[in-house]
Amino acid sequence: MIDLRNIETFFWVSTLGSFRAAAEKLNTTQPAISQRIASLERDLDVRLFERDARGVTLTAKGHELLSHAERMLQLRRDMLQAARAENVMRGPFRLGVAETIVQTWLPVLIEYLHAAYPALVLQIEVETSQVMRSHLTSRQIDLAFLMGPVLEPRFENLPLCAYPLAWVASPRLALGPQPLTLERLGKLPVITYPSSSRPYQMVRDMLTRAGVQEPRMYGSASLSMVVRMTQDCIGTAVIAPVFLDKELASGELRLLDVQQTDSLPDLAFTATWVQGPDSHIARTIAMLAQQAARGQLQKK
Repeated sequence: MIDLRNIETFFWVSTLGSFRAAAEKLNTTQPAISQRIASLERDLDVRLFERDARGVTLTAKGHELLSHAERMLQLRRDMLQAARAENVMRGPFRLGVAETIVQTWLPVLIEYLHAAYPALVLQIEVETSQVMRSHLTSRQIDLAFLMGPVLEPRFENLPLCAYPLAWVASPRLALGPQPLTLERLGKLPVITYPSSSRPYQMVRDMLTRAGVQEPRMYGSASLSMVVRMTQDCIGTAVIAPVFLDKELASGELRLLDVQQTDSLPDLAFTATWVQGPDSHIARTIAMLAQQAARGQLQKK
C-alpha cells in the first residue's frame, strides 16, 4: 500500500527541485527524504528522478505521475477541510422528487437537511420519473428520487424504498361482490400513474390479457388528482396505498379484492444521480434519504 507521506514527499521534491529543500519544507532530514522517494519508487516499480551533481530532475514517468500526486494531495486537503467545516454543503441544490415520496417521508428528510445544513438551498421539483431522467441527463437537476433504477452509463443509483400497489375504489362505486374480475373492473375507467410509467403499462397489459378491449386508462402525475377522481367514483384506481391511511380509515376509500393471474408490481424508488467530480453532495443526500425512507433518520 502506497504511503501518502511518500506521495507528499515526491510532490515537494518535484516542486522545490532538491531533496534538501524538501527536507526543510517537511521538517525532516535529507536521508529521510531519500528513503521515502526510494520506497515510493519500489512501490510503483518506476524511477521518478534522475540524480546528478546539479540536483534531481523528473523522469518522463515522474512527470506523468506528478499530476496524479497533486490530485491525491488535493483530495486529502478537501477531506480535511470538509471534516473541519461546520457546514460542508452549501449553495443551491436541485432535487427532483416523485409525488409518492412527497406524500411519505420527504418532509422528514427536508427537516433534517434544514437543521443540519442551513447553508444548503434546496430547489425541489415534483415530476414524473421519465421527466426526472431527462432532467438528470441534461443536468437540470442534481439528484432525483424516482422509480428506478436508471441502468445507463454514468448514472449511480441507491435503493430507497418499495411500496406495494393495490386496487382502490370508493365504497359508493357499485362493483358487485368480491373478489372482482379484471373483466368487471375493465368496464369502468382505471385511474393510475402516468401513461409512461411501469404501473400504467402493466395494468393495461393485465386488462388486455383478461379480454378487456381498449381499456379506458386515466393516467395522472398528480396523486392528489388520482385520489380525488377515485373518491368521485370516476372509476377504480391502481395506486400505492401507503399514504392513504386517512382515506381508508374514514371509509372514503376501500381496498379491493381482485382476481388476477399476475400480481401488481411494487413501486421501487431509487436515489439517482449522474457521476462526476461534483456529485459528492448528491451522494450524501442520497444516503440520508435512504435513512429517512427506512425511518432511521434522527432529528437534529
